[in-house]
Amino acid sequence: MEIERKFLTEREKIPFDITAFPCMEITQAYIGFSPVIRIRRSNEAYILTVKGKGLLAREEFELPLEQEEYEALQKKAEGESIVKKRWLVPLAGGLTAEVDFYEGTLSGLVTTEVEFPSLAEAEAFVPPEWFGRDISREKQYKNAALARFGLPLS
Repeated sequence: MEIERKFLTEREKIPFDITAFPCMEITQAYIGFSPVIRIRRSNEAYILTVKGKGLLAREEFELPLEQEEYEALQKKAEGESIVKKRWLVPLAGGLTAEVDFYEGTLSGLVTTEVEFPSLAEAEAFVPPEWFGRDISREKQYKNAALARFGLPLS
């Protein structure tokens, strides 16, 4: 089960040098949208993910891929590929803020996600002010929607 909250972050409101933290370069594409079937390259790792329905909590299954499998599946992708840099910022309580700086057609978009061990912890979480607006329940900011439809108008 994946339980996460997502926030619309303004780059200039991040109160520290984000480049001081570990970074992953991510490219992901979607093979299907119902259910969501995603392939991802994260640095040198390749992963196939199937996600169930839901906004704050949903089932998620991940399987490792070989590079050749990833490249073959990429030819079947629908929509735009998502390209981003993900900075891993430690938070209190053993949590990690995943701060994504999108590139390409989504350039300028910055989001921050935090995964939680339980729904109760996710709902009780008080984010730092720099995280920005909570978009956890806004479907148009899910990566699958961004790949299909691009940036939301609002």
